[in-house]
Amino acid sequence: MSDLFAARSQMALSLGFHIIFAEIGIALPLLMVIAEWRWRRTGDAVYLQLAKRWAKGSAILFAVGAVSGTVLSFELGLLWPKFMQFAGAIVGLPFSLEGFAFFTEAIFLGVYLYGWDRISPRAHLAAGLIVAASGAASAVFVVMVNAWMNTPAGVVLDAGTITGIDPIAGMFNPSTVQQALHMLLAAYAATGLAVAGIHAAILLRRPALPFHRHALIVALAVGAPAAILQPLSGDLSARTVARWQPVKLAALEAQFETERGAPLRIGGWPDADARQTKFALEIPSGLSLAAFHDPNAEVKGLSAFPRDAWPPLLPVHFGFQIMVALGTAMAVVSLWAAVVAVRRRDVAGSVWLLRALAVVAPFGFIATEAGWTVTEVGRQPWVVQGILRTADAVTPMPGLIVPLLVFTALYFLLGAIVIALVAGMVRETA
Repeated sequence: MSDLFAARSQMALSLGFHIIFAEIGIALPLLMVIAEWRWRRTGDAVYLQLAKRWAKGSAILFAVGAVSGTVLSFELGLLWPKFMQFAGAIVGLPFSLEGFAFFTEAIFLGVYLYGWDRISPRAHLAAGLIVAASGAASAVFVVMVNAWMNTPAGVVLDAGTITGIDPIAGMFNPSTVQQALHMLLAAYAATGLAVAGIHAAILLRRPALPFHRHALIVALAVGAPAAILQPLSGDLSARTVARWQPVKLAALEAQFETERGAPLRIGGWPDADARQTKFALEIPSGLSLAAFHDPNAEVKGLSAFPRDAWPPLLPVHFGFQIMVALGTAMAVVSLWAAVVAVRRRDVAGSVWLLRALAVVAPFGFIATEAGWTVTEVGRQPWVVQGILRTADAVTPMPGLIVPLLVFTALYFLLGAIVIALVAGMVRETA
């Protein structure tokens, strides 16, 4: 294993582990606040029980997310020193703001956990809202950095060296809005439907439990709207990628030749040597329509770019297919739940809907992992698109297989602990 591959693998492992806890950290506090708000409006003690249960879960997952996030911050400097040397002046501001958001979240999470009988009801609810808002803000600031890596802006280059910077322009680069929106909706959809799916599975066995019926409704109130809106966010993302990262778009759809009226491919196996995608179901003009809102628009194929600028095709293409398929399933089930609710029927009493929710429960997190694979691997061979190659940013330190193995063991240990804790919390109410 080369040191470059070891460094990339360690970063992928760290990001893949951390992103799940980041998503839950964004959305679970919102469920917590909604439950408390419902308790204060209705006086139903079940909502109070839910709020306290989700607050406990938020604390556990926040702690694990803090550990994995700290590891990531060290890895940026230790594994990719040339990236930090090159881009530190422009990514420093969003990272600093993310730090402020993180500490704000930590402080007010403490206030929320220990302030039930010590501060006024309004102040306590406000503390919960601040936790939810600061978690979302923290994610947005980190996404700004990733968006800049995809579509760098706010820099003046002279012979490959940054000679002028505008950090505000860098933060609000062409990919910022769509990536931030996509990430937040993904967090709310994945967490909301995962929680709904857990409680739906329990209700299939024990339908009369009010705790799980209330939890299902609150979780769907957060997850279902986000899942329904996510395809619209995906449309915005596709158009942004088409304009600013055409080689990534070509890899997503395994589009080898430049053509007008390019088809949208469902499935298929991209063969780079033969420059064709086998076994795909093609929708005529679908890609041109989706990417440019014009069925006759020209889509650049991979052949329009040097071979060494192509992203790895298999993980990018299959990651995109998985993300879209799972996201579509989540949106359909969420729309189903919304129709049942609008008709004023008992959502928790629909057996087939409960079964569907139980099935799609893990889809959001799997789709997130697939989506981040598309985002990161689809940018390769660049760490900063068109400016700095990944191979040029890695540390010259040898033996990177050692920290990869150490951190792999650490993440497996942390993951096992979290699963055990969360499973114990679920069993207490099942």
